[in-house]
Amino acid sequence: MNIMFFINSILFGFGLAMDAFSVSVANGLAEPKMRRRKTVTIAGTFALFQFLMPMLGWAAVHFVVSYFKKVEPFIPYIALLLLLYIGGKMVIDSVRKTDKKEGKFLGAGALIIQGIATSIDALSVGFTTQSYGAPDALISALIIGAVTYGVCRAGIEIGKVFGDKFSDKATLIGGIILIGIGIEIFVKGVFL
Repeated sequence: MNIMFFINSILFGFGLAMDAFSVSVANGLAEPKMRRRKTVTIAGTFALFQFLMPMLGWAAVHFVVSYFKKVEPFIPYIALLLLLYIGGKMVIDSVRKTDKKEGKFLGAGALIIQGIATSIDALSVGFTTQSYGAPDALISALIIGAVTYGVCRAGIEIGKVFGDKFSDKATLIGGIILIGIGIEIFVKGVFL
């Protein structure tokens, strides 16, 4: 391990965390009075998935390459469907103006779906780390997870600030952001 290993891992972390950052902003927008514990849980969930996916990608290269190659083309479609579902639900809820209790916006199931959808592209990072031994792959994934945690905490706080200012439209804006992220992941994965 050298300094470039750490720099590359940090850069991977920032690059991979951008989708999770955007979703974090959307979550903060939709729930501007979010408690600290929930903020930590959301950022921690995104960090966990951003840690797990590169490790799964690394393991796939070393143990199940032929199987993963069959699934890889479907990753953009899966991310699109998951984010369209969550974002669409938010848009519909905002249009219906359903009464929702404070703190009930993002349940565990929706958070897990967000975590998977925003980190699924991180599987490919495991391919780029195929030359790493298991300890190096683990350290790199931990760095990626730590960077993601910090980026997502900042995203939630930014969203909360703007959520207070735009509280009547926050859920709608958050839903549109999630749909946009889903489309972006899909376009990058299928057409670029």
